[in-house]
Amino acid sequence: MATLALAGGNPVRTTPFPEWPVYNEASIDALTTRLRAGDRGEEDPVIAFEQTFAEAYGARYGVGLNSGTSALEVGLQALRLDRGAEVIVSPITFFASVSAILNAGCVPVFADIDPETYNIAPRAIEAALSSRTGAIMSVHFGGVSCDMEAILAIASRRGVPVIEDAAHAHGGTWKHRTLGSIGAVGCFSFGSSKNLPAGGGGGLITDDPVIYERASGYGELNHPRRQRRRAATGVGSVHTAAQEFFPYASGNRRMHPVHAVLGLPQIAQLDAQTQRRDTNGRYLTGLLDDVAGVVARRQDSFATRAANHVYVLRYDAQAFGGLTRATFVEALKAEGIPCQLGYLRPMHHADLFADKDGELSRVWPRVGEKPAAQYSTADCPHAERACADEMITLPTNVLLDSTEGMEQILSAIEKIQAGQHELAAHSV
Repeated sequence: MATLALAGGNPVRTTPFPEWPVYNEASIDALTTRLRAGDRGEEDPVIAFEQTFAEAYGARYGVGLNSGTSALEVGLQALRLDRGAEVIVSPITFFASVSAILNAGCVPVFADIDPETYNIAPRAIEAALSSRTGAIMSVHFGGVSCDMEAILAIASRRGVPVIEDAAHAHGGTWKHRTLGSIGAVGCFSFGSSKNLPAGGGGGLITDDPVIYERASGYGELNHPRRQRRRAATGVGSVHTAAQEFFPYASGNRRMHPVHAVLGLPQIAQLDAQTQRRDTNGRYLTGLLDDVAGVVARRQDSFATRAANHVYVLRYDAQAFGGLTRATFVEALKAEGIPCQLGYLRPMHHADLFADKDGELSRVWPRVGEKPAAQYSTADCPHAERACADEMITLPTNVLLDSTEGMEQILSAIEKIQAGQHELAAHSV
């Protein structure tokens, strides 16, 4: 039996996985041209990006913004939810999903995940509904689709919109429809780690011209780009835009042209990259079927293509003789397989919600309430277990490798399982 790399042996893999992000020559050339031209060019690259972005993702309209967080905030503002309205959201998400709800003057309400998919569970959404529910946020964690049929049915019965947090989900599909194009509005991040990297920035898409016009207004102050958007899409009056005098409680959250220039060529590569991530993800899932103690999160049949921003594993320490998850991760990394623990705490345990220094009370939209109590008692046992014991993630670049790379991941896991006794001195 081969000695584990963490115990001094040779690793299973000695070559790096594909680099990410990768900006092709088209992106570099376009950026160089833009920097040399400054703002003297007549064409607005943000408008060009928005139109291509929306079309590629199956939506009528797109708005470029300065971050995925801003996209969520602007998307919620564009829905015109009542102050203090509740927005149901998964506790397995990045904090931006939650802070955007608060910054939009709304109240996050956490609904537990499905224990096998790690996405928000429709039955938990049903349990979280109240007379104050204003919207449902579907976070496509890791880039695998939520159960949108069930979520849309719940939303329709209650007469509330669905906003998709698709920051992880570039190119992923639900029943062959692009994630982000299914609810009232879909929100994305273009940070360098994302599957559509633009060096930063964010954006949203919608089919609703009213939501689009509002998002354009909330996303930036009195800026000529709003006039150019109206000229490009026919939504609203260019003349009216020229005469407006600050009609929205706007912020300067507009996309920088540099991000648009970097991102535009990436759109053309996304389909092939997503297909490879999905194909490799399905292959790796099949390889792991016979491995006790490490299983892939479930990908339901409606999740017709996974973006796999991260590939999510569920770890069972008992199958590895009680080896801690942290030690398993260190052993897997030592074998040449990039991985990490994933989210260590569900979002209802964020320090903000303890309200120790009054920060939550300061931003809380309902006067007179004591907000901390409802988060300390949030009933999300599946999310708790996922964060405390199970979740391991592989980064997006891993699934851009070959099928041989997926087989090496299996070999590394099997090697650790066979040599688990070697790791007693390396426990983390």
